[in-house]
Amino acid sequence: MSAKDDSLPTEPVDFAVDLTGHEMTRRAHVMNALGAEWDPVEVMRGEEEAYDRLYSGLDQEQQRLYDTLVAAGVLPRRGGDAASG
Repeated sequence: MSAKDDSLPTEPVDFAVDLTGHEMTRRAHVMNALGAEWDPVEVMRGEEEAYDRLYSGLDQEQQRLYDTLVAAGVLPRRGGDAASG
């Protein structure tokens, strides 16, 4: 075993790394990959439409389960009073 090196601190040392520049570079690369035609509002509309379709046309048992999950706060209420409505 080697002798203790007195030049090294014995107490914890403050250590910080600022990743702000790296995060901005990462975001720029993501936006570049998405392309100029990417429309976040249209994407959100598409997702809402997909959820509306997912919860439409439910049979009686599916509707009961959906209503139970909405009442429990697991799912948001979609559309009117009934998912299939």
